[in-house]
Amino acid sequence: MRLHDDIHNFYEKIVIEEIIKRELDKQYNEDVMADFCCTVLNQLPPRYIRYDVDMAFYLPQAERIQMEERVAIAINVAIEQIAKKKSLHE
Repeated sequence: MRLHDDIHNFYEKIVIEEIIKRELDKQYNEDVMADFCCTVLNQLPPRYIRYDVDMAFYLPQAERIQMEERVAIAINVAIEQIAKKKSLHE
């Protein structure tokens, strides 16, 4: 048995939105971004869904704001980790 192809973690969408907003994908190469995304997502609770439209319809605005705040914090932590790793290699 395998999960349906449509099932995904809704936090991934919010993380990508924030990465684009901050233009982090322009600052780091693909290899760093892959590790970065893992670091961010591992700090967040999974929120699996099948259709994004369901979340748009059923997710209360206050919960969406809380999810966005969690993502922002997780991204800040990941940025700090990248900076520390970079300073160790200099």
